[in-house]
Amino acid sequence: MPARPLSDETLQLIAAVREALAHRDDVEERSMFGWFCFFVDGKWCFGVKREELLVRLAPEDHDRIAERPGVRELDPRGSMKGYFCVEPSAYATRAQWEEWIIAALAYNPSAKASPRRRTTAAKTSPDPKATSKTTSKGTGRKRHSIFESDL
Repeated sequence: MPARPLSDETLQLIAAVREALAHRDDVEERSMFGWFCFFVDGKWCFGVKREELLVRLAPEDHDRIAERPGVRELDPRGSMKGYFCVEPSAYATRAQWEEWIIAALAYNPSAKASPRRRTTAAKTSPDPKATSKTTSKGTGRKRHSIFESDL
C-alpha cells in the first residue's frame, strides 16, 4: 500500500528538525513504525509524526520530563524510558524548541545504538518542494517556522 502524503504541518516539522541538525554530518533519516526518524551518530534521536515531535532523552530524567504539560511517554507501560512525544504546545516557542533539541543532542553521545539491520534502505525523504509553498504573512518570504510567534 502506498504511503499517504504528509501534511504541510508534518513537512514543516521535518524541515525544522533538519535545520536544527544541519550543522552535523552524521545524520541519517528513515521511516520507522509510522514515524519519520532522525538518527544522529547511528543512534535514534528524533521522530516526527503528524505534529508531534518524538525525542530521546536521558532515562534518569524520565519521571521529571513526563510531568511536563504537552508531553507524554511514548510507551505508557513505562518500558521505553527516555522516549517522549512532544505536542506542538510544548515546542511552540523558539526557547522551548531549542530546549528539546539541545537535550536530545546532549544525551545522544551516551545513548546506546541499536544494531544496524543487514539490509541498507535508501535514505527516505519527503518532497522538499512541499514546504516551499507556505509563505509568511504579507512578506512573500518562505515561512518554514513551526513557532506560534512566527505565524
